[in-house]
Amino acid sequence: MSGRITITWAEVDRRLEQAHNYWICTASPLGGPHAMPVWGVWVDGRLWFSTGAGTVKARDLAADPRVAVHLESAAELVALRGTASAVPDGERPAAVDSAYAAKYVLPRSGGPGSIGMGGSPVYAVMPVTGHSWFEGAFPETMTRWRFDGPGREPVPQEISYQG
Repeated sequence: MSGRITITWAEVDRRLEQAHNYWICTASPLGGPHAMPVWGVWVDGRLWFSTGAGTVKARDLAADPRVAVHLESAAELVALRGTASAVPDGERPAAVDSAYAAKYVLPRSGGPGSIGMGGSPVYAVMPVTGHSWFEGAFPETMTRWRFDGPGREPVPQEISYQG
């Protein structure tokens, strides 16, 4: 594509780390979509978040672990698709807990946030594909990302926009 403007993985990775809210999109057992914002942290190439055990998100993920994740901005888009799995407390990297506590302050108490508060399950989203672009340079910045596994940098793929 001529006039292509490259978005680097480092830029996308920075946006994922710095985001405050992440929109988690699940599907019900009957196929209905469900989208809700959550707090989370991007650590070791995965998004970590928690939700109450009885929530629609948790019920949907128990039936179908496929998930879409979208950052708040559509002007500087980052959207991922992948699989979410519940991670027991003892199997979660310590970096997840420390990143979460450093990032979030509880509104009422002013204390540090704690992922999995009140025994809520903690999920890790392993991305499979993603998209990113800058609205002000659309479609030149459109990039599809393919994830080939943990610890490996995603592979960029150009998208042909037919508008």
